[in-house]
Amino acid sequence: MEFPSLVTALQNPQIYPEKPVKVDLVRTHISAIFLAGEYVYKVKKPVNFGFLDFTTLEKRKFYCQQEVDLNRRLAGEVYLGVVEIRAHQGRISIGDGPGEVIDYAVKMKRLPPNCQMDQWLAKGELTPEMVEKIAAKIAHFHAQAATNPEISSFGEIQTVRGNVEENFAQTEKYVGQVFTPDLYRETIEANRLFLERQLPLFQGRILRGKIRDCHGDLHLQHICLGTEIVIFDCIEFNQRFRYSDVAADIAFLLMDLDFHGHPLLSADLAAHYLGVTEDWPLYLLLDFYKSYRAYVRAKVTSFRLDDPNISLQEKGAALEEARRYYSLSHFYARRMNRPILVITGGLMGTGKSTIARSLAEALGWEWLRVDVLRKELAQVSPLEHRFEAFQQGIYSPDFSRQTYEVLFHRARTLLDQGKTVLLDGSFKKQSERKAALGLARDAHADFLLIECQCADEEIQKRMAQRAQEKKEPSDGRWEIFADQKKDYDRMEGFGADLHLPLDTGRPLKECVGRVLQHLLRSAGRNLSVAGP
Repeated sequence: MEFPSLVTALQNPQIYPEKPVKVDLVRTHISAIFLAGEYVYKVKKPVNFGFLDFTTLEKRKFYCQQEVDLNRRLAGEVYLGVVEIRAHQGRISIGDGPGEVIDYAVKMKRLPPNCQMDQWLAKGELTPEMVEKIAAKIAHFHAQAATNPEISSFGEIQTVRGNVEENFAQTEKYVGQVFTPDLYRETIEANRLFLERQLPLFQGRILRGKIRDCHGDLHLQHICLGTEIVIFDCIEFNQRFRYSDVAADIAFLLMDLDFHGHPLLSADLAAHYLGVTEDWPLYLLLDFYKSYRAYVRAKVTSFRLDDPNISLQEKGAALEEARRYYSLSHFYARRMNRPILVITGGLMGTGKSTIARSLAEALGWEWLRVDVLRKELAQVSPLEHRFEAFQQGIYSPDFSRQTYEVLFHRARTLLDQGKTVLLDGSFKKQSERKAALGLARDAHADFLLIECQCADEEIQKRMAQRAQEKKEPSDGRWEIFADQKKDYDRMEGFGADLHLPLDTGRPLKECVGRVLQHLLRSAGRNLSVAGP
């Protein structure tokens, strides 16, 4: 039976086991979907688009079963199974019975109306609690998703680079029509530079088992919010689109939230995901994979401009949508190689070095310590203590000024190499903080001042423990704490995006997550201003 005739036959309610009152048809470029009462029957079109091939009955059966098996990972109660479509004496039937099997359908429970995540957003009803639950659901799915050497090979740098370059090659013909030559060139250059600089990061993802059998099409319309969170319609027809870094999977949803005008929700979802997984290096990949996902959407939308079967009005809408996606991809691309200058300020004993060490170890950021540099300039061992009187010896204002000058010089060299730098010191004077901000601006880097804070009682305990262990280069001690506190300039004059007060009495994991959430939300606010 020809496919158009099959589609016509499947719109007859009487051939379904449930005998629905009516059957509604929804068409996609690869499927015909029949809404039959409480159930949905999905039939694959006999097409070959290169990236998928449904041209034979055996292939359609295989991919129907793949669709059921893979989607049961996140929507087990929705995907009921694969059913046979039979022809007998000129009549079509579904399920067991006489006749020849002429096709197969995926049978699903029908989801509640208006349950998709994009519809909740449009109504303004998506709560922070929902965002947190969605992040947790995806995080747990990724933790359980399959991985093996074959799957991990899809995280190799040559494979990732091939996917990116394929996008650029397939969209070159739209330069000047859909997007400008400068946007095209800058997006390509940024991606190539990122892949060149971040080779160890990509290798580390493979070693840590972060290349998984993912969802592959994780966007707003594939998440149903009801009594339970149901995530459906993963990619079953091409392993290449599904085997990926978990960062690429979550990035699709984050990009979709950005595209639909909700960058702060996107930031919070990413922060919750990171908090659950403690996969901190994933943060470093988000702009790269969000740019990739936006570019894929731009490419697919651009292809519609070549379709002779759609109207001029539809082509106009496609053109505008493609331009927005290209612009969003370019926005991420411009940001993906931008370094950050992070300084940790605060009184002695407030946990500055602990926070800096944790960020450096988790993210590979360059860590420059004032305490170590001060001893280096004094030509003494980092662990040789100089318990000078307050503001005397190597802690005199002149020696401190010299120390910070060398610190800034070294930081500038690293920033010019595109590296994010952590400056770990007290930064007790406004002049020192302003100098650091000026350095970031001169180096075209983002900036964050982390003001470490905790109760004086906790500081006293930490000072006593430090004196006992003698493992830190700091010469800070409780006897001079009061003097430093009096000499400490109040932190002011930095906008909310540049200044993060951090309670270091909280668990260390929570503190690291809080820093990354702050950076994500700051980037989200920048996107809100710039627009996709």
